[in-house]
Amino acid sequence: MANIHPTAIVDPKAELAEDVVVGPYSIINSGVQIGRKTKIGSNVLLDSGTEIGENCQIFHGAVLGTPPQDLKFGGEKTYLKIGDNTVIREYASLNRGTKWRGGTIVGKNCFIMMYAHIAHDGLLGDQVILANSVNLAGHVEIGDYAIVGGVVPVHQFVRIGKHSIIGGGFRVQKDVCPYMLVGGYPLKTVGLNLVGLKRRRFSDKSIKLLKEVYKILFRSNLNTTQALEKIEKEVEPVPEVKTVLDFVSSSERGIVK
Repeated sequence: MANIHPTAIVDPKAELAEDVVVGPYSIINSGVQIGRKTKIGSNVLLDSGTEIGENCQIFHGAVLGTPPQDLKFGGEKTYLKIGDNTVIREYASLNRGTKWRGGTIVGKNCFIMMYAHIAHDGLLGDQVILANSVNLAGHVEIGDYAIVGGVVPVHQFVRIGKHSIIGGGFRVQKDVCPYMLVGGYPLKTVGLNLVGLKRRRFSDKSIKLLKEVYKILFRSNLNTTQALEKIEKEVEPVPEVKTVLDFVSSSERGIVK
């Protein structure tokens, strides 16, 4: 049997693995699913449609799976899905999706810090870190291993590329290119996320080629179309380079330059 504190309220139609721990005064509504070894802290609310993987930690006061803050939401059945080994700290709030995507998805091994908010239809990859008080608007997509610094608001429909990092306190209105470091007022791409790339053991060759991509895309006098053409002609198309080209080519909001 799950270890449920006597003050917690768990709906009989919620599905909890046998070794789940539920802290004092938490509320788990009908239809919630919680995987093995997951720990739910005190005063947590898990609303209907929430699915939490194995070995997750949900800290005090977090609110997961509540209806989206979207005037177009018509009460349709949607979901919030949290991957294995993800940590969600105090007072974070994560909404379900709308019919646009059907759900909000947070990947495996993510770290969502205090007071962060993930709005409807968000899509986060694995190993993503959101620092304290990050606020994601609806439909935001974040790639694997990306890091968003504290007190950062992200505009709806923005995409943040994998292995990128955003400095704390800056407003993100456009797409952030994979592997890059952005910061400043106005927000600019200031270099590669070299610390992250080295920590994740990217090869010296890949890093060198990404540096070439950075110079052409962000430090030349070429417009984006011209820069992409030059990269395709002059830079060896290793997977990391192709990732940047595909990301920029498919950007609808434009990229942070």
